[in-house]
Amino acid sequence: MTHRKFHKLFGGKPRKPETKITQKEMDIARSIQNVTEDIMVKMARHIRKETKMKNLCLAGGVALNCVANGKILKDGSFEKIWIQPASGDAGGALGAALIAWYQNKEHKRHRHNHHDDQKLSLLGPCYKETDIQSFLDRENIKYKKLEDEVLFQNVAGLIAQQNVIGWFRGPMEFGARALGARSIIADPRDSAMQAKLNLKIKFRESFRPFAPVVLNEKKEEYFDLKEPSPYMLLVADVASAAQRGGGEPQGKEGFEKLSLVRSMIPSVTHVDYSSRVQTVDKADHPDFYQLIKAFEDLTACPVLINTSFNVRGEPIVCSPEDAWRCFMRTGIDYLVLENFLIDKKDQPEPETVFRGVPYEELD
Repeated sequence: MTHRKFHKLFGGKPRKPETKITQKEMDIARSIQNVTEDIMVKMARHIRKETKMKNLCLAGGVALNCVANGKILKDGSFEKIWIQPASGDAGGALGAALIAWYQNKEHKRHRHNHHDDQKLSLLGPCYKETDIQSFLDRENIKYKKLEDEVLFQNVAGLIAQQNVIGWFRGPMEFGARALGARSIIADPRDSAMQAKLNLKIKFRESFRPFAPVVLNEKKEEYFDLKEPSPYMLLVADVASAAQRGGGEPQGKEGFEKLSLVRSMIPSVTHVDYSSRVQTVDKADHPDFYQLIKAFEDLTACPVLINTSFNVRGEPIVCSPEDAWRCFMRTGIDYLVLENFLIDKKDQPEPETVFRGVPYEELD
């Protein structure tokens, strides 16, 4: 990913994977991020000056830089910005299809003033309840089938008891972010949850941040964010009313700073008090909204941790089989497959064969 000029500029080659991260790597990463933000904001200002347009659309891999996106929005050059949730190579296929449809075929375009046609990017495969039940029965998996309201209340209670949930409902997301269809969800109020999710479920460094998902109408109570962020592509500061901690711990540097509880939702608050926010609207994502609302009714907190349902190095789970395998091979406590609730404690040990193949051979 780098070359000799880069190595010369920064005084050596990049660190090897899995080796200790030093202050040098932290400083380089921060500097590159700052320069990227500066360039993107200046480009946005130039575009506004040249076009006089009030709204901005972003795409491409760099458009997944949520911090820079948030800086563009906060800069005020544009009233609204919209970021393609499948920015990068995957979104290129969508762009090619749109060009063919509107330019080559000359179909008329229709603009929706309040909702985009991306449909929350929930454009992937969806599985029938009967097919899921057939899979569960075939594999002798113990489960409970619950009606929606009971399911949401039960899962909200489990989250409040510090359980981690694998959440699998509806069509799969198209793009890099899990948006409440193939998600791992947990309680953001638990300061230890960030490390738990990283080490026991995602199998990555404990400092890696997680994103909050919040009811759209409550976003300004918890975040400095006025615009909806349904695709988890904007970063905003935690609202001052929700901040805690009172400053940096004395004599601590680097990862040691992570020990400070900085807000009412510490597991989704970064060291600079920022968060990569996802907002959920009842009309657009009713199931996920009702789950968060049930958690709020129980805890007075309208925020959950939302991270992609996968482990490091693997894609987001797609099928019920994918979800079950990830569930059984990680520290996830409960799995929801549509209306089926599965408790890890009711299942056999992970070494049990799955479709005739031992788990350790499924890598």
